[in-house]
Amino acid sequence: MSDASIQTLIRADAAQILHNVVEELPDARERLAYVRSMTEQAATKVLNLVEAAQEDAEAVRKKGRELSDALNRLALSTNISQDRARHLMRLCAAYAADAASFAAREKSLHTEIMMSQDFQDLSGQVINKVSKMLERVEPPLKDLISSMPAPVAAAMPEELGGVQTPDKALKQDDVDDLLASLGF
Repeated sequence: MSDASIQTLIRADAAQILHNVVEELPDARERLAYVRSMTEQAATKVLNLVEAAQEDAEAVRKKGRELSDALNRLALSTNISQDRARHLMRLCAAYAADAASFAAREKSLHTEIMMSQDFQDLSGQVINKVSKMLERVEPPLKDLISSMPAPVAAAMPEELGGVQTPDKALKQDDVDDLLASLGF
């Protein structure tokens, strides 16, 4: 085979590859745009939920702190005559303090979740860059392809003899039975 014929084959293969890539570019752009959109929607939803949860956590924290302070004042009051009442008030105060601590931890956790959503911005930027690159590359590639000779259809390898019609085609169960009978 001569160098010229090898070069012709390489160019034909390259032309076919470029042709296939050009045909796939619009679909790739659409898919990237879809991923960007779905990611943005998901991130927005999560951020909205986190903001609402933070408001709830802050309200619980404030109420817990207020309840704890009020119960501590009541426990120190002389109007309560029983030691047991004081003990119960201290337990309630401890519970309220624990609830307030829990709410503070939850608020912190929600802040971390919100901060972790920055991936959406970064992934959106990357997808936008790739999409814009594809938009810039597509027209010149189409022009290049149109200036090249049409790709030659690859010769189809000969198929095995015999006609296979839908009524004669093997079913998956038949294939499985055949393989089982052969020990596979």
